[in-house]
Amino acid sequence: MEPTDTLFSAACAAQARAHAPYSRFRVGAAIRDEAGAVHAGCNVENAAYPVGTCAEAGAIAAMIAGGGRRIAAILVLGDGEALVTPCGACRQRIREFAAPDTPVHVAGPQGVRRTFTLDELLPASFGPDNLA
Repeated sequence: MEPTDTLFSAACAAQARAHAPYSRFRVGAAIRDEAGAVHAGCNVENAAYPVGTCAEAGAIAAMIAGGGRRIAAILVLGDGEALVTPCGACRQRIREFAAPDTPVHVAGPQGVRRTFTLDELLPASFGPDNLA
C-alpha cells in the first residue's frame, strides 16, 4: 500500500465516525509522524458552535497522545466538489509540528485531489523557530 493510501484509509475511517449533526459535513484527517505511525482524527461539532473541534486538531492530539512529535505528512478528507483544505487555525496548528515543506494532501471520496506544501498554505508563517 502506498503511503498516501494508508493515510487515505485512516482518514476515511475517522471521517465515518465524525460527529457532525449540525453541518452534516464530515471531515477526516490522518497524520504520518516522524516514526511512520499514523494518527487519525475527525471533526466533532458541538451545539455551542465555537467549541467544536476540526479533524486536523483531533489527529494532532492523537499524534501527541501516541508519542509522535513531528508531522511528516497529513491528509485531509472532505466531501463535495470543492477542495477541503485545512482552515486557518488548523494551518497554524499543523505549523506547530511540521516543516514548511511538509506535504498536505487534500482528498475527496475517490482519493487525493491535490497536494500542497505547508508553506503554500501558510506562507511566511510564525512558528516555534520564531521563539528559539
